[in-house]
Amino acid sequence: MSRLDSMLRRLTAQRDGLNWAAGLISGLEGDVLDMGLGNGRTYDHLREVLPDRRIWVMDRVLQCHPSCVPPDEDFLQGEAEPMLERLADGNHQIAMAHYDFGMGIKADDVAEAARLSPLIARVMVPGGLLISGQPLVGFKQIAGPDTIAPDRYLFYRA
Repeated sequence: MSRLDSMLRRLTAQRDGLNWAAGLISGLEGDVLDMGLGNGRTYDHLREVLPDRRIWVMDRVLQCHPSCVPPDEDFLQGEAEPMLERLADGNHQIAMAHYDFGMGIKADDVAEAARLSPLIARVMVPGGLLISGQPLVGFKQIAGPDTIAPDRYLFYRA
């Protein structure tokens, strides 16, 4: 598979997974968390499909497209550990989280996701959903939408 086809497959899975999860959290109280702002495409999509939810966004730097800059009060800039601790210490509850951290080195990305999983668990509401490109630990893995290959995106319930 070409890198272009792989990217298209990943983005389609991401969109389908986010839409699926957004439909399942309607009965849950809590905010949304986008871990890894990047260019802001996912954040922009979350604003569209979950307009009534507060969407927290975290990343090391703010370098997204100008149309996708989150409000200052919802952007957590810095390393993931202290930003997740800040959310937890502020008693913020997350009904849906999207995990999109990574540098593109699989072993390092998997290790980082495992290291951050307990901190993510601290902010999730019971029954909350996680959508992730990396394996997370300590959550119940569930099947996502039928349109997504099981190895392309991972889905968890807190």
